Amino acid sequence: MARATVIGSGPNGLVAAVSLARAGYAVEVLEASDTVGGGVRTQLGPLPGFVADVCSAVHPAAVTSPLFQAFRLAEKIEWITPEISYAHPLDGGRAAVAWRDLERTADGLGADGAAWRALFRPLVRRLDGVVDFTGDALLRIPRDPIAAVRFGLRMLEQGTPLTRPTLRTEAGAALLAGVLAHANAPLPSLGAAAAGLLLASHGHAAGWAYPRGGAQRIADALLADLTAHGGSIRTGEHVRDLADLDWGDPRRGDLLVLNSSPRLALTHPDIPSRYAVALRAYRYGAAAAKVDFALDGPVPWANPLVAQSPTVHVGGTRAEIWASENAVARGTVSDRPYVLAVQPSVLDDSRAPAGQSALWTYIHAPAGSELDATELITRQLERFAPGFRDRVLASRAVPASGREMLNPSEIGGDVFGGAFTMRQAVRRPVLARAPWRTPMRGVYLASASTPPGPGVTGMPGWHAARTALRDAGLPHDLPDLF
Repeated sequence: MARATVIGSGPNGLVAAVSLARAGYAVEVLEASDTVGGGVRTQLGPLPGFVADVCSAVHPAAVTSPLFQAFRLAEKIEWITPEISYAHPLDGGRAAVAWRDLERTADGLGADGAAWRALFRPLVRRLDGVVDFTGDALLRIPRDPIAAVRFGLRMLEQGTPLTRPTLRTEAGAALLAGVLAHANAPLPSLGAAAAGLLLASHGHAAGWAYPRGGAQRIADALLADLTAHGGSIRTGEHVRDLADLDWGDPRRGDLLVLNSSPRLALTHPDIPSRYAVALRAYRYGAAAAKVDFALDGPVPWANPLVAQSPTVHVGGTRAEIWASENAVARGTVSDRPYVLAVQPSVLDDSRAPAGQSALWTYIHAPAGSELDATELITRQLERFAPGFRDRVLASRAVPASGREMLNPSEIGGDVFGGAFTMRQAVRRPVLARAPWRTPMRGVYLASASTPPGPGVTGMPGWHAARTALRDAGLPHDLPDLF
C-alpha cells in the first residue's frame, strides 16, 4: 500500500489526509500540539464551563467550500447561521447591520442603500463563480469569467482611494470598512478589498455560520473520517527539521504533505537553491493579539441589534478603522484599535454556563508583539457597551508573540499564513500554476500559505492532495473521492 505522511493537523492538513486516505494511501498525521485541529481547535475558556475557540470562530467560506460540500460537512456538524451576519456599533447607540438578506441590509443603510446593492448584488447572484475564482490559483482561466470580472472590478474600486465616494454615510462607510479590515492589511488595499468583498458576499448569501460547540467540531469530523479510512494521527510530534525525519522508516511513505509554514520545506535535504530563495522571499504579515472573556451575562451593547449578532466589528468610523489598520502596518497599535468580536453564546448555549456568556476577541498587532490587548479591547467595548467592564468575570490574553507556541504555522502571530497582498495572492508562496507541488520528489505544501490562502475552506489541503494524486496517475477529482 502507498503511504503518506502529513505534518500538521489544521483543517488543510486533515483535508489532505482524508483525501489521500480515501484514495487508498496509508496516512499518518504528525501534530506538534497535544490536540488536533490547528486553527480550528476549541479549548476551555478563562473559567470552568466556558468554551473558547483558539483561532477561527466564524466560518463563512466553509459552508460554500466545494471540498466541504463534497465531504457533506453540514451532515456531520450542526451549523448555526444567524440572521445578522455582522453588526457594527457606532457612537450614540447607533449601529449598522449586515443582514443575511441583502435587501434588508440596503434598506437599513438609507442613502447608501443603492450603492450597497450595486456593490454586492452582482456578487451574491454569482457567488458560486466568485467562490470558484477565489478558491484556486489565480494563474488559470476562471470557470465563470463574468463573476471573475465583476469581482475584480469591485476589488479595484474598493482597494484604492476611490473607496471614499462609494459609500457616503457614516454607517455605510463603517460597515464596509469593518469587513475589509478582516484582512489585517493596510486600508485601502487590493488584498483587503478582495478578502472583505468575498466575506461580505457570503454574508448576504450563505451567511456567517459557526459550529455549535466550537470550531473543534470541524476537526473532529475530519479526524473521524480519516480514521474510518485507515489513517492515524500522532500528537505531540513537533517536526522542526525535515532532515530529522527517518527517511528509511517505511511509515514515512511515498508522499510528504506539509500543512505548515513553507519555512519547514527549507529544511528538506534535497531542496534546490532556486526554490529556497523563492521561499525565503515569501513575507509574513501582521499578527493577532487575542483575548477571551468570561462574562456574567450578555455584552450590554447600547444598540439592541448588536446584541443579536454573533459577529461584531468594533472600531467606530471608517476613518478610525483605517487609522487602526494603517498603524499596525507601520508597526504600532492605535489607542482605538479595530476589534473583531464574536459572541457565540447569542445562539449557542453550549459555550458558557446558563445565564453567562463567552466572548472571543482580537485586535491586529505587529508581528511578534508582546502587547496584552485586554485593556485596549475593554475600553473599546465599554465605548459601545457601557457597563461591559463590570460584566467581566475573567479574561485570558494571548499576545501575538504567544500564538506561534499554540500553532507553529503562525509565524510571529500571523494567523493568515502570510501577508495577504495581491502580489502574494499570485505568488503564494511561489509563482507557479500548481504552487502546492515542490521540486522535491513527493513533497507538497498544503497550508494557508498556498492558494486560495486563509479561511477555513479546506481548499489548500484539497489542492495539495489532488496535485499529488494527479502526479501519481490516480483519480483526482472531488466526485472520485467523496
